[in-house]
Amino acid sequence: LPAFRDSKLFIKDLHFDEVPVRIYLPRVPSASKRRGVIFFHGGCGMFGSIRSHERICWYIARKSDSVVVSVGYHLSPEYKYPAQSLDCLTATVHFLKTAENYGVDPDRIIVCGDSVGGTFTASVCQELVNRRDIPKIRAQVLIYPFLQALNFNLPSYQKNACIAILSRERTVRFLLKYLKKDCSMKEAILAGSHVPESMNLKCRKWINPDLIPGISNLGYRSPLPTSFLPQVHEETKELLESRFSPLLAEDAVVCCLPDTCIITCEHDVLRDDGLLYKKRLEDNNVKVTWYHMEEGFH
Repeated sequence: LPAFRDSKLFIKDLHFDEVPVRIYLPRVPSASKRRGVIFFHGGCGMFGSIRSHERICWYIARKSDSVVVSVGYHLSPEYKYPAQSLDCLTATVHFLKTAENYGVDPDRIIVCGDSVGGTFTASVCQELVNRRDIPKIRAQVLIYPFLQALNFNLPSYQKNACIAILSRERTVRFLLKYLKKDCSMKEAILAGSHVPESMNLKCRKWINPDLIPGISNLGYRSPLPTSFLPQVHEETKELLESRFSPLLAEDAVVCCLPDTCIITCEHDVLRDDGLLYKKRLEDNNVKVTWYHMEEGFH
């Protein structure tokens, strides 16, 4: 659908290296270069679009007097993973290189996304930490992001297992559909049978209920021991890649990430992903601003 008209914004559909984008530019001239915001929409990598998230991008552009680029990455299953995150990376690099063409200060560009858009945001920032040929991302904004597929028994998954619209069971079903995998593996993954014991031991310092603030742990029950299933692991290895699960990135990457804003919701299975990433970033001396919506849900 075409962009709607706005007297205060110039809105145009473009392509950044073959990736569809919609750009929102304030019409009033600015005395200095503006901030830039790159936005990745949510929708499990299979739903959503530039159009579905137009109102929030329009709002950000108007209220913050920024140039906003909404990225229309190609969706699964027509485009197989990791096409979605690679599209986001491609569009981001293009904008960083050409920001001044749109009146944007290349040193004041923020990457932002909700849900899986938050995953892509975290992944893109991690991918760019060692790039020296383009400006650095100034900050990242993660809105109730999905950040790990190792443990689906964290307190927020238990507490909000049946909460609409993103239940615990539906989360894993969506992940498998996104990756074009057999959904019959859902129960094994919910139980954690896809994770080798060596990886569980390695990641315990990052993904552990004991690292989550006590008030969020009320009612938590340790899951029953489960057996590792090598076949399930082999079929779903992508789940444990840092591109898919940014919380599993090494400290050498995490310590180089930009200033971060994380937004979590109390009634959301993904709440603890945000809380654990917040702790990892702070432990690695990354500046974090955290907003928690007590009555919020996914």
